[in-house]
Amino acid sequence: MLLDLLHWLVQPATLAARRLGHAGDSVRLASRSRRCRAAWAPHLAAAKDAVRAAMADLPRRETAVVLGAGLLDDVPIDALAAAFRQVVLVDAVHPWRGRWRARRHANVVRLTFDLSGTADLRLGRGETFGPVLPPVCREADLVISANLLSQLPILPVARLEAAGRLGAFTDPGAFGQRIVAAHLAALADLSARICLVTDRDETEEDRDGRPIARLDLLYGIDPGPAPRSWDWVLAPFGEEARDRRLVHRVSAWPDWRPPA
Repeated sequence: MLLDLLHWLVQPATLAARRLGHAGDSVRLASRSRRCRAAWAPHLAAAKDAVRAAMADLPRRETAVVLGAGLLDDVPIDALAAAFRQVVLVDAVHPWRGRWRARRHANVVRLTFDLSGTADLRLGRGETFGPVLPPVCREADLVISANLLSQLPILPVARLEAAGRLGAFTDPGAFGQRIVAAHLAALADLSARICLVTDRDETEEDRDGRPIARLDLLYGIDPGPAPRSWDWVLAPFGEEARDRRLVHRVSAWPDWRPPA
């Protein structure tokens, strides 16, 4: 707990990111990733493989954009930096671990951006959604949504549930669905190749593998059939409860387009 507090204090984050909870989320994610390193390894390797597959036959390699770059645990940053003239890392917070991993690449730049489009709503500065993608995505050859889609609604929905209203929004479920749908719609509108990696549902299991509860992480939004899928043991036994674990079902599209 004290170590997490220290990391929060030295986290390179804007005041808005701290007020909105992104800095704290980043610290908690880094701590869990360290504790669950072995359980997460297959998931992180599969996510990196999906990005490499997206790069494989791309004819033009000027700009790659990584949405939800964060710690860069699930992104093959060295391969991206070697393949593209410029790599743009986009997130609400760029933690020290991610900065360290990208430090040797002069062609890697960072962009701080609220990818949920709800920052002004949550800060009381507006009544509607803002942009959900930065303009650089329009110029990119490859845009990677890196284990981001299910994360986008978490803090905004929690804020709505606590406040009772954000702008015109009062229904947390509909609000979460709107955030997920807006991200996919924005990706679909790009000319770039889209590499989409996201967890879709969460299952709580006991030690006999019996499901206790399930949660749809995408609020009923279906990105379509996925060419790659795997299980991610997000919280192994002992992480959240002695006899329970959380397993996420992850899907990946090296070349995503919305279902017809």
